Amino acid sequence: MHWLRNLRSSAARDRGQATLEYIGFLPILILVALCGIQLGWTAYVVQQAQTAARTAARVEARKPEAGKAAGLAAIKESLRPRATIDFRKPGDTVTATVSIPIKSIVPGVGERSVTRTATMPKDDPEEP
Repeated sequence: MHWLRNLRSSAARDRGQATLEYIGFLPILILVALCGIQLGWTAYVVQQAQTAARTAARVEARKPEAGKAAGLAAIKESLRPRATIDFRKPGDTVTATVSIPIKSIVPGVGERSVTRTATMPKDDPEEP
């Protein structure tokens, strides 16, 4: 019976050790999860910036001074206040540049900004 008592106490110690190992590994798992979420959020913001740049350039090429409002309308409402849209109009094209800052949820990683550009030809209303 002595060996059975030792076997039981050994199993109890192993359970405690496994719990401590799990608790020690938990912060790493949380960090990996946060990095995955951050990566997905960054991809979403890049997509929003690209859509806004295309929309702003297309509308600005057809109706000057209306592109900024159209570009902002193409962005998710919570991203609009921090987004910037700039235009360059060299020759017969319109280039829209959209920048949106990306907040970080991963500790120790600073805020970054994503910038996307789109160019569209100007419409000439006098041509048939």
